[in-house]
Amino acid sequence: MTAARPGPAFSVRDIPFSTYGSWFDISPVVAEKTYAEDLHLVSHQNGMHAVLRLVPRNTTKGDRAETRVEATPGLLSWLGASGHIDLAYESPDTVRLRGSGLGFGVLAAAHALTPFSGTYFFHDPAADAYVFTSYETGRRYRVTLLAGTVAEAAGAQALGSAERGLAVTAEGDGAWEIAIEELGTSRPPYTNSASFEDVVESARGAFADFADAVAPWRSAATPAAELAAYVVWSATVRPAGLVTRPAVLMSKHWMDKVWSWDHCFNALALAPGCPELALDQFALPFDHQDDSGALPDSVTHAEVLYNFVKPPIHGWAFGHLRRRLPTPLTQAELAKNYDRLERWTDFWLTARRGPDAELAHYQHGNDSGWDNATTFDPERAVVTADLAAFLALQQRELAELAEVLGKVDAARRWRAAAEKTQAALLDQLWTGDRFVARGVATGESWSSAGLLDLMPIVLGEHLPGDVSNALAHHIKAHLTPYGLATELTTSPHYLADGYWRGPIWAPATVLVEDGLRRAGHHRLADDISARFRTLCETHGFAENFDALTGTGLRDRAYTWTASSYLLLAEAHAHRAGR
Repeated sequence: MTAARPGPAFSVRDIPFSTYGSWFDISPVVAEKTYAEDLHLVSHQNGMHAVLRLVPRNTTKGDRAETRVEATPGLLSWLGASGHIDLAYESPDTVRLRGSGLGFGVLAAAHALTPFSGTYFFHDPAADAYVFTSYETGRRYRVTLLAGTVAEAAGAQALGSAERGLAVTAEGDGAWEIAIEELGTSRPPYTNSASFEDVVESARGAFADFADAVAPWRSAATPAAELAAYVVWSATVRPAGLVTRPAVLMSKHWMDKVWSWDHCFNALALAPGCPELALDQFALPFDHQDDSGALPDSVTHAEVLYNFVKPPIHGWAFGHLRRRLPTPLTQAELAKNYDRLERWTDFWLTARRGPDAELAHYQHGNDSGWDNATTFDPERAVVTADLAAFLALQQRELAELAEVLGKVDAARRWRAAAEKTQAALLDQLWTGDRFVARGVATGESWSSAGLLDLMPIVLGEHLPGDVSNALAHHIKAHLTPYGLATELTTSPHYLADGYWRGPIWAPATVLVEDGLRRAGHHRLADDISARFRTLCETHGFAENFDALTGTGLRDRAYTWTASSYLLLAEAHAHRAGR
């Protein structure tokens, strides 16, 4: 068997070290925008919680050793002057660690233990292992010694405030080795069934197989494809809690949820190579669709939020998803998705349209996904052009699905509804040069310097030529050397780190690029794609990026950014290969 390549190196300050299926990662990021000195085992069950502090130690004095950390998809290492420590995932809930020349401390991250918080520590004689039991995650973390010796154990059975944990070291000139498991109440004692080398090789092979599946087209012309695949692979979790199926979290940093439009971009990137996982991504929010037809704002291990929704890009996404899957969906699968999309569309047409209104509205910027975009500055409950465009596309997709399913009357009805929505969009919100928004409460209209007002370009080939030409002209003004600024950089409201008031975002890039291309503006679409790909290749896969410097902002390991890169890189590779 040929050994799998190590894969791309990355900084754990930017990208957590984890594996497909795991609910925990190894990272110095212990809370939102909070970086610890040491790496921690960070769980994402019941929220984001730093559970264990992992500390390399000098073997002579037992104090903290200075090391540098290196990471590739299968192996994380601490490297010091006198030795090294390696960590690899044996399975989604178990990591193996081995060290030579350095000792190692596994300590509770929380110093205080209360009846409702913190981590209790004790030695379990039944498993001959040390156990940390965490109130925050509701899980246990068991440390089993495989080689070497426990040099120190502190705080066993201690209550209140105390240092809790153990330190391991080698005997003589040998190596020490431990296993750390995340488990429920109990399981049989850990047994060592594979060598550390085999564990590393298995982890590398699992990632290599995934990368080959999702990015078989990668080459020197798409240098970030493998790292993008790692971001997606390592952020995938097994079904647990309210997560009903394998799910790609937006991040294994603090954005550890599935939001109900982010998931679409992950589904599209995965579709050709991992079709079942792609369909799971698309379906997850629909598993929590409520009686009104609304999708939740977000889903995570322990909560489903319904206080906001997200924009109805799902018709657009499902149309692309169907075309990207290697095998056509069955009639039963199409029917199930038709019903779900129909209910989601009916929600907007009933719960989000006022009496006698032709166009639906958002109740807050959060509903649009562009939380604080300047479109929402005058009022928050707003009729916007992007929403009408997304609904028109969704109605067109419902018409196509109804036709395939033999629902002739429904197909005719949805096609007429799409045309009516688009006609109302052009009649009520188009000024002849740009789209405006309209307040639900006041009826007043306004325009902004935000990219959101230009999002009807997603209608692509369905737009009149003069409208798509005007939109393309305005979109071009948003281009910086790094991509599409969400607010014109000349606007008085532009903020370098202003969330949707300036920074470059992946979903807006993909939606605009696709719409431009379908409308025939290929040169501008190519330019936008090239700038965004270069941005990711230079600055990684952050939640968003400074439009004038390219610097990654906020969460630095965001899966919809990685998936958007994969989508654009794949399309570029295929165009270049023609």
